[in-house]
Amino acid sequence: MTNSSYVVTEDGGRQNMYASEPRPYIDPDYTNYAKEAELANARWAMIGFIAAIGAYATTGQMLPGVF
Repeated sequence: MTNSSYVVTEDGGRQNMYASEPRPYIDPDYTNYAKEAELANARWAMIGFIAAIGAYATTGQMLPGVF
């Protein structure tokens, strides 16, 4: 077998091309990820709480179809 950068030629003359893995990149200016993730989590929790209140107000059940 002969190997060049990403092409492998087998003994029978068949060639396989393997993908190159991209290098990871981390943006050095993006340091507020944890703060933004917490804000997004809190907002989704508030939406879920309001949806639960709306479901209880319209159906009278805590989880419609379950309780």
